[in-house]
Amino acid sequence: MASPFSPDSTGGMDQEMGKLHKVAGVRLPDKPPSTLWDVSISEGRISSLDAHDPDRAGPESSPGILDGANRLLAPSLCHAHIHLDKCFLLQDPKFSDLQIEKGDFQEAMEMTGKAKARFEEDDLLRRGRQLIEESIYHGVTAMRAFVEVDGGVQFKCLDAGLKLKDEFEDRCEVQICAFAQLPLFSGEDGGEEVRKLMTAAAQEEAVDALGSTPYVERDENKSKMNARWISSLALTAGKHLDLHLDYFVEEHKQPLIWDTLNIIKDRNWLERGGKQITLGHCTRLTRFRDWEWDQLRQRVGELPVSYVGLPTSDLFMMRTDENVRGTLPVVKMIKQHDLQAAIAVNNVGNAFTPQGNCDPLGIATLGVGLYQAGTKKDAELLYATVSSRAKGAIGCESTSLSLEVGEPADFVLFDRMDSGWRCRKSIAEVVYDAGPSRQTIRRGRVTAL
Repeated sequence: MASPFSPDSTGGMDQEMGKLHKVAGVRLPDKPPSTLWDVSISEGRISSLDAHDPDRAGPESSPGILDGANRLLAPSLCHAHIHLDKCFLLQDPKFSDLQIEKGDFQEAMEMTGKAKARFEEDDLLRRGRQLIEESIYHGVTAMRAFVEVDGGVQFKCLDAGLKLKDEFEDRCEVQICAFAQLPLFSGEDGGEEVRKLMTAAAQEEAVDALGSTPYVERDENKSKMNARWISSLALTAGKHLDLHLDYFVEEHKQPLIWDTLNIIKDRNWLERGGKQITLGHCTRLTRFRDWEWDQLRQRVGELPVSYVGLPTSDLFMMRTDENVRGTLPVVKMIKQHDLQAAIAVNNVGNAFTPQGNCDPLGIATLGVGLYQAGTKKDAELLYATVSSRAKGAIGCESTSLSLEVGEPADFVLFDRMDSGWRCRKSIAEVVYDAGPSRQTIRRGRVTAL
């Protein structure tokens, strides 16, 4: 039998299952757990929600009807921020000699640079395909996948990412973000080659977003040049903008967030039809006091800005000599300061994040303790940060916890049919302990058993 994570684990499933027109007898997130519902689907969208009547229901094994078996049906999950080309480097035999010895950011950059020098299409496709398969298995139907563009890899990562985007088109929305990890204005050639390559990548229609890392530049002035250049390119090319920003926690270092927002506003972002702006990491903001968070909300104004916290990477990488660590306080940002925020996996199996897997719900579970967010409402908010809010952060259409008519039929069905009293009946139970068994449905089709 094929592994649930193997590329052929769902072979023939779409053809065998066909289009679903109903998921019958399920629990819904915002309904009493004692009541069951039938969710009807038409053209990949929710067409109706009806009370389940077992006496009047037809045979649940009929083609196009999926027996929900009293399980919880919830909106599907999303990777708002994940690196497609750097995944599984610590597990892949091709890179087995590259193992962590120090566990710091500089080592991670050096190790990744050595690995990138060996990147070829076969391993990029093999590792990337594995990441997408595992993600779908966990309930993911959309992701923003970063692929690096620079003088070393040229377009190898981008080309592989675009092939995988096309390969998984029916099972997962894979947004490709052409990403400049290396400086745009520092280095031996002043970043000229990276800028040329990124400009070419921006012309590719299938590229959804452009991103960079201003904090890797040599000084503050060049960091501002980085943010100004990439935001202008994204605006001109009609792409989403995604910045890795302020990735440090030292209080004496000033964050670039204020200048970045000013730069974007100076571009007349809204007036020129600019797309979604996503800011990842931003660990320096953990030092903000309440008045600074309020000022940030005012500075954002009407700009379509979302912040993405990356707890597993942030807590592993970002620490001071006094062992101060930090990751964006997303629950507080949403509840107290009315900011748009999500959380995400970031890396899987590399020197930036050796721990964890492809399951976004694992990050939500971590958030219960990390943000001391254990109430039912908190759990629902944490679920949204890896579901609807995560999709919103990358400009993706989403399905809400209330499963409204007309929304996409993108779902996760939790637990096995024989789970008994341990069957999870609410979003809170899922966030506390998601369990390993799930079925994924995208646009009304089962994409993972």
